[in-house]
Amino acid sequence: MATKQSSLAGNIREFEIFQAKEGGGGKSIDASEAIVDIKYYEDVLSNSVSMTATVVESGETDKKDVGNVGILDGLPIRGGEPAHIVIEDHDKNKLKFKRDNKLYVNRVKNVLPGTSKDVYSIDFAPRELFANEQCRVVRRYDGKISDNIREILSKETSKGVGIKTKKKLDIDETALKFNFIGNDRKPFYVCTWLASKSVPAEAGKVGGAAGYLFYETYDGFKFKSIDVLFDKKKNKPKGNYIFTNTDDNPKSGQYKGKILSYEIDRDIDLQNQLVIGAYSNRTLFFDFKAYSYQVQNFSVDPPIEKSEGEEGERTSNDSSKGKIETLGKDDLPLVAPEFRKPISRLMNRVLDIGVLVEGKTTKEQLEKDKEKPLEPNFDVSKSMVQSVMRYNQMFSIKINIMIAGDFSLRAGDLIHCEFPKLSTEPNTQVNKKSGGLYMIASLCHNITPQETYTSLTLVRDTFGRKPFRSAKHDKASRDYQNAKGDVLLS
Repeated sequence: MATKQSSLAGNIREFEIFQAKEGGGGKSIDASEAIVDIKYYEDVLSNSVSMTATVVESGETDKKDVGNVGILDGLPIRGGEPAHIVIEDHDKNKLKFKRDNKLYVNRVKNVLPGTSKDVYSIDFAPRELFANEQCRVVRRYDGKISDNIREILSKETSKGVGIKTKKKLDIDETALKFNFIGNDRKPFYVCTWLASKSVPAEAGKVGGAAGYLFYETYDGFKFKSIDVLFDKKKNKPKGNYIFTNTDDNPKSGQYKGKILSYEIDRDIDLQNQLVIGAYSNRTLFFDFKAYSYQVQNFSVDPPIEKSEGEEGERTSNDSSKGKIETLGKDDLPLVAPEFRKPISRLMNRVLDIGVLVEGKTTKEQLEKDKEKPLEPNFDVSKSMVQSVMRYNQMFSIKINIMIAGDFSLRAGDLIHCEFPKLSTEPNTQVNKKSGGLYMIASLCHNITPQETYTSLTLVRDTFGRKPFRSAKHDKASRDYQNAKGDVLLS
């Protein structure tokens, strides 16, 4: 891992914890002077954001409304206390957790009592995370998945109880319809479950580009197609970063900032990739109404179709038809042909043919079933096999980097990175394999009184590099590197 260089301090503008009192009007504590470290987290695989604050206090500082006592005993803190938090980086980008975006005390841990000081951490979470534990999705939902996601997150799910978030919802429209019953499952679980069945509306058909992610960022809840996230025309890159061996600040040129340190995750586990069916899989779909079954094969090979001549059985990888968006230059696959062609994972699914047919009344549903008795509620046979591969391939390449605190970045954003080419001598050449476009899979904004960093876990599904913006930009990048001589660290 490269050596960490310099960063700039951020600011804790506000950090006030309020007493959890019905109707409000309770005591509050200004904890900003006792905070020595704040970590804020986002992850495309997490349904909510989170924050952890490390507190060091002696009890000697006068606290608002409570006098010379510690934070834990001053309110006291028992969990569920709302907090007003405002932090900013050195570029004045602010994260404000107030009003509909408040965070609440989730847990207090690692309490280390001493003779004169207490050191402990307080975890904070949004209201929606706790609401998710208090309600269930019970009724029937018809229509497009994207419409149902909006309803589950914004309205009541059962007898006046629900997530009922007021945060912004960024939902990619889905194709076709899927009818389902909540079956007393938690809202976040249902949203994640529906993500694996979703296909973007612009794909035009099931199997075109399956696979969604459901997660939360500072901007609100996201229900996003993986292909849309990987498409730089629809998800415009937020900046170009370069690793340098000098104190030169590249922000004045084509770069938004420099990478202070980086670590390429070179872990390879071919056996595990074969186990999860990352390169090929076979699914048996049972139709108990027609007393038949289908066999659906999927691989990252070019699409082919063939009939095996046996009634009720077919093999094809038509779910891979159409262009699959990747973050690298190379197309899938990423493994030798002898490992991707033989089927490595077998799965079984039951087709819900004749189940939850369309119609607002029982009569309408019976008439619909008579018209098309063998029509499936949702053609999972074409979407599921591709979504499995898409999820597994998404983390093929992973790099951890650290930059100066940048609170404008979000999980799911695209950024462009330049890394040095391996050499025993100082050089100005970039690594054309490891450099290029990456998606931010997770981030951590770390703020202290002395310095502020942003740690990013970057992922993409293929090797090679794509141009960041244009040939003009690429030329400007090369000119910058040549002008700086040994700007890149080997």
